[in-house]
Amino acid sequence: MSARKTTALNEAAAARWAVRLEGEPLSAAEQRALDAWLAEDPARRAELSQFCQFSADLERELPALVADGAFDVGRETAAVARPVWRRWAPAAGLAAAAAIGLGLWLGAPVTEQRAISTPPSHRQSIALADGTRADLNAQTSLKVDFSDEHRRLVHLERGEVFFNVAKNPERPFIVETPGGRVRVTGTVFNVRTDASGRLEVSVIEGTVEVQPGAGTATSEPLHLGVGDQVALATGRVALRRVRPEVAAEAAAWRDGWVVFDAVPLGEALQRFAAFHGRTISVAPEIAAERLGGRFGLDDLDGFLKDLERALPAVRVERLADGGARVGRR
Repeated sequence: MSARKTTALNEAAAARWAVRLEGEPLSAAEQRALDAWLAEDPARRAELSQFCQFSADLERELPALVADGAFDVGRETAAVARPVWRRWAPAAGLAAAAAIGLGLWLGAPVTEQRAISTPPSHRQSIALADGTRADLNAQTSLKVDFSDEHRRLVHLERGEVFFNVAKNPERPFIVETPGGRVRVTGTVFNVRTDASGRLEVSVIEGTVEVQPGAGTATSEPLHLGVGDQVALATGRVALRRVRPEVAAEAAAWRDGWVVFDAVPLGEALQRFAAFHGRTISVAPEIAAERLGGRFGLDDLDGFLKDLERALPAVRVERLADGGARVGRR
């Protein structure tokens, strides 16, 4: 196959994936297909990012382009930008529109502003305009703001994200959370936070600087390398160094798993409750019991059954609303 034809096929596939990522969260099968497609050729990640950026730009600029007569999409489709983009996406017209949009985009600074959130029990993978990949766990909410040419900023309001950050020493990538700030120039790490200010960071590749937020036991920046994990909470800092493969287990949720290493029972239950959007209460006298093992994150019923086997003193009561109450047997 000629290089020109290969490039055209890659661009067409990138356009289709960009449209799909703008829709509902990817299914597990679609996520595997996307991962496999990206792994076949390193250049595909940049191509996908370009089309995602073009999608965002087109959504913003299309009303003005239609008003100026640049596109004749008809009265029915001209009213709303996003449906127009999705209507074009499967058609050959996408290639012409993308060629125009990308021709303008390639000569401009990488900018992007958008908000993304995931519902309970769903994970989603997105490509940012700079080539960064972000995998979002369920119940995650973030805002991307690349409007500053000197930095790339992501506001992670709650939830968990696995970032594979595109390298750019001149424009650091910053993740702001309720519990502090994470700063990198290009690396791979997992970050989890919640509204209480708890922040957990695990470094898979490269280095990370974590600036604790107000109320943490230290205000000094923490410099983390491969295998480093830090957990920040009000008045507490827990830092440990583990083997890289152990650190990578923090992101096992991307494959539908969660790994607990002597984790307090209350914390483990909260992980499942947050993922599934359910209420799971635990009796105070057993909340500190330690739990270890590898569990299927998508299977709440299976986890609760395994819990009773792993901790014989624990009894699980299922509730009518889909939640559970965990107490002593």
